[in-house]
Amino acid sequence: MKRRNFVKKTTLGSLAGILGMDIVYGSKIPENYTLLGLQDPDPFQLFNKDNEMVVLNSKPWNMEAVAHLLDDKVTPNKYMFVRNNGLVPEDINSKEWTLTIDGESVKEQKTFTLEELKSKFKHHTYQLTVECGGNGRSEFDPPAKGNQWTIGAVACASWTGVRLKDVLQEAGIKDDAVYIGYHAVDQHLSRDPSKTPISRGVPMSKALQDETLLAFKMNGEDIP
Repeated sequence: MKRRNFVKKTTLGSLAGILGMDIVYGSKIPENYTLLGLQDPDPFQLFNKDNEMVVLNSKPWNMEAVAHLLDDKVTPNKYMFVRNNGLVPEDINSKEWTLTIDGESVKEQKTFTLEELKSKFKHHTYQLTVECGGNGRSEFDPPAKGNQWTIGAVACASWTGVRLKDVLQEAGIKDDAVYIGYHAVDQHLSRDPSKTPISRGVPMSKALQDETLLAFKMNGEDIP
């Protein structure tokens, strides 16, 4: 769904949900008018994406690029697909952000600020392909549940950051470590604080590869 149609559809849908009925004369509302306080945030502004990107879902936000937007050798930031499983974190302050390395297989718990990561460890840049595991789901037969991605949930951008293995080695990893899990401030889609947001980690063999980065730049720009 393109931007203009998305904004109009979500506005009318939100109002109908509040009133519990269809919107009489809703089709007569001018395209450039938005009912205040009723629509979701504009995802094209929220994620700084091109207007040709396609919104697949608003709860949570998921967007993909149409095929002709992916011709560049290095995918521009504005064409990078958006994949969320929960609510987008709010009020993130990079100056207050910290990363903690802990767990039963960590020799010494360590906490780093973003600036400490940038200053303490060597920076590396790789051009890497990132793809959602559901890319192409709209073509599955038999059909599969979930966001109906076409071919736009893939991108090949340039990423700059520090190697995860360097940070792990700073804390010390025991020989029995087999898996690493990631937990952040992402909120469960239901907004229920008792429910744990999704967490997906990787085997230690993957975490220790040179190309596995804690990235803070995409195509030379700070990741928003």
